[in-house]
Amino acid sequence: MKSILRHIVNHKYLYTILLFLVWMFFFDENKISKQYDLKARYLNLLDQKKYYLTEIANNNKLSAALENDTLLLERIAREKYLMKRDNEVIYLIVNE
Repeated sequence: MKSILRHIVNHKYLYTILLFLVWMFFFDENKISKQYDLKARYLNLLDQKKYYLTEIANNNKLSAALENDTLLLERIAREKYLMKRDNEVIYLIVNE
């Protein structure tokens, strides 16, 4: 019995650290896996922010170009929105 007590007393810091790590990994509200998930979500949101900022910049450039260039405006209206002139017929060819 004395040897067990002596063994526990000699390694009390090791047991305390192990108990702390087990608590942090499995029982705590802010466990390590949750922190990892939050970090991954944060990085994903930063990527989305970068994407949307570039999209905003591209759309601002396109908007400025459309205000000045009527040929570009007509081309985009024909390609994207399938608009046509009064005396035209448009045939769509769809690849399957």
